[in-house]
Order: sequence, then structure tokens, then C-alpha cells
Amino acid sequence: MFHKILIANRGEIAVRVIRACRDLGIRTVSVYSKADRESLHVRLADEAICIGEAPSSESYLNIPSIISAAEIADVDAIHPGYGFLSENPHFAEICESCQIKFIGPKPESVRLAGDKSLARETVRKAKVAIIPGSKGVVSDQAEALRVAKKLGYPVIIKAKAGGGGKGMRVAHNDGKLVTAFLMAQAEAEAAFGDGGVYIEKYIGEPRHIEFQILADRHGTTIHLGARDCSIQRRHQKLLEESPAPGLSKSLFKKMGEAAVRAAKAFQYENAGTIEFLVDEHEHFYFIEMNTRLQVEHPVTEMITGIDIVKQQIRLASGEKLSFSQDSVKFNGAAIECRINAEDPDRDFLPSPGKIETLILPGGPNVRVDTHVYSGYVVPPYYDSMVAKVIVHGKDRSEAIQIMLRSLKETTIGPIKTTVPLHEKILNRPRFRQGKVSTNFIESLFVAPSLEPVEARKAG
Repeated sequence: MFHKILIANRGEIAVRVIRACRDLGIRTVSVYSKADRESLHVRLADEAICIGEAPSSESYLNIPSIISAAEIADVDAIHPGYGFLSENPHFAEICESCQIKFIGPKPESVRLAGDKSLARETVRKAKVAIIPGSKGVVSDQAEALRVAKKLGYPVIIKAKAGGGGKGMRVAHNDGKLVTAFLMAQAEAEAAFGDGGVYIEKYIGEPRHIEFQILADRHGTTIHLGARDCSIQRRHQKLLEESPAPGLSKSLFKKMGEAAVRAAKAFQYENAGTIEFLVDEHEHFYFIEMNTRLQVEHPVTEMITGIDIVKQQIRLASGEKLSFSQDSVKFNGAAIECRINAEDPDRDFLPSPGKIETLILPGGPNVRVDTHVYSGYVVPPYYDSMVAKVIVHGKDRSEAIQIMLRSLKETTIGPIKTTVPLHEKILNRPRFRQGKVSTNFIESLFVAPSLEPVEARKAG
């Protein structure tokens, strides 16, 4: 086991990793930008080192500064959290060359999964269904038009590298395609330094279902069940739950087996996630593999009792998985609401600033992962998430009620947050019936008159 771990991240995930390390008796080192000097992860770690100015490019994405901090602190390993450098194969390689263990998969697996066109081909060879699309990167507008004509509209343009909804555009005709293609290329270049894009057939109202993977370096790969992540805004998740509602036993079994096959095709080690789209006919298609810890990992922890962060650390240290697929048991239902410092009524306008009033929920079956406190100033430089509220119930209906109770107890002010939006989502009959898809938020805001009368009254 490691003696000391540096967390190359910030916010709630840095706090989460620190707590797992403390439970395992491992010392921790936090890194922070000047804007995060007063953040909770800085206070909780055994040591803390400033790595640069507020912009991510000068701090949390600054590989030389992070490696220097790791060498100064004499750490055994680096945990990247999620976002920032967590899916950067170059960073993983540098850690390896400096004799510092990267708590994640091998650089080759990160690189393969990160190239979306290569990832599609990899899982196709493993007999996992993929969405019909271009064979690789689409180089120009003329080729894009040819591919779209062959697939049939609508189509979706996706960045070859990266994720989080960046570099993604939907087109319904030739005219829209040209504009969307250029915009996706420009956004991908700005976000990932790689403007390569590919094109897929667009599935109109799918569910977004993902499987949590754990794999050791001794050949054992298992999954920890399914999460439904369909509640999204602009391809970014807002609310997640496990198990995925309405997933038949046979479909769950097929998807779980496909997820494990896909992970093995990437020669994967450590924790990762295989993501699928599921259409109305229960056909499922691989969309990507995330080679890192997911924001929504707590819902899986709540229903399995397995601490995924501790598993990451143990697997990175070379331990074998201590349980098999058959020994993984699922208990009840869990829901996570991401609380973002945004104003949903103003097109999710960011709402940074000082938190003067903070009341967080508690009581049975409630967990809150956060890095904020009364007096904390939410900086404008990073992701707007300030907390995650996670609840567990004996079934989905009870979990919804516990989450509503928890949201009613939550006060974060005077900044705006997404708490009222989550209450609105949870009260919609369509959500309560488990009839969710990736267009749920659009229907909530753009066309509320299309929902049944009882749904409008409930909101």
C-alpha cells in the first residue's frame, strides 16, 4: 500500500479522495491554485502546495508544477480525480517515468479510449454494438455531407478527443450540418487541442446508461451495476441514479456482459465506466469509455456498499479484487443531485460569489459530498458544482422522497443554485414513472405545454 498520495485536483473530489486515504492510513498532499487557497481540500490534507495562478492552464493543468509538487512532497502516487488531467495519457506517462504511480489505467488504455474513433473500432471487434457512423475522423465539409447522406438525418457530430458535451452538435439537414461541423471542430480544438470530429447517426430520445467497471492487473474484470444518467443539459449530467429504472433483467445481463467485454478489449485496469445509449426498442450502443472516476460514483457505492475510491487505490497498488462478479449484491435505490452554482431560470448562468448562508441536509440515508462552507467564495474559474446530495432508499420511490426532503433542507445563499430545478425534476410524473431520456430537460423548459396537465400542476 502507498505511504503518501498527491491529489491532482480540487473541490469535492479532492476532499473525497483525502477521506478515502485517511481511512486507509495514507498521508495526503493537496495542490491548489491561488484562487483555492481557502478551499476545504487544502485544509483537510496533511500537506498542501500552491501550484500556480487561478486559470487551470497555470495550475491544475500545469503538469510540470504538479510533478514538481509530487517530487518535493516525496509521494508514492498521484490520484487525478476527474476532469483536468484525469484522462490525459501524457500525464500518466510522465508519472510513470518519474516513478510515481498514476492511480488509474495504463497510459495506453487512456489513449485508446480517449480517441473516440479508435474506441468505437476496438469495441466493435469485441462484438459490442456501436451507433452507425463514420469509420474515422471526418476531414472536411464535403466528406461530412457524404457521410450524413449515407446515414440519414438527423446526425450528431462529436469531438474525437475529450467529452463533457464539448465539440458535439446535432444537424437535421445539409445546411445545418455545414454550420454544426465547423462549430464542432472549433470547439473541439479550443477544448482539447484537437479539432478532429466524427459523425454518428443521432438517436432522438435515448436513455444514457453506464456500467461501473473494476479491473485488477491479474486478469479479473467485473461491473458494479448500471447507472441512469439521462437527466442532462447540453450533454452534461445533472442527476444520476442506480439501479437504472425499468431495465429488464435480460437487458441488464446483456449490457453488463458487453461492458465487461469492452473493458477487456481496452486491456483495462482500475476503475472505469462503459457508457451506452439505449433506444425505445431496448437496443443498446456503446458511446464511450471514461477512464477515470465518475462524478456519479456515489450512487453505485450506496447500493453495493463498495468504496470505489478505496478500490482504485488498492488496485493501483497491485492488489487483486477481493470479490467476484457473483458476490456483488445490489441493495435498494440511490439518487444523486449535482448542486451547481448556476441559475436555471437564466439559462444556467454561472453564479459565483460568497456563500453567506449554508444549511446542508442530513438524517438517515443521506450523504453530502462538498468542499464548501459558510464564508467560502465560489470562484468563477472552474466547474460550478458546489455539492452532491446522494440518498438511498429501499426502492426508487422511497429514494425520491428522501431526496425531496433533503433538497427542502438545503440552503445555499445568496448565490443561485440548481436545488429548485432538482425539486421540479423529482416532482414530474414522467420522472417518477422512470420515463426519462436525454431530452428530459429540454421538455421541462422548452415545451412544458406538451406535458400532461397533471405534470404541469405537480411542478
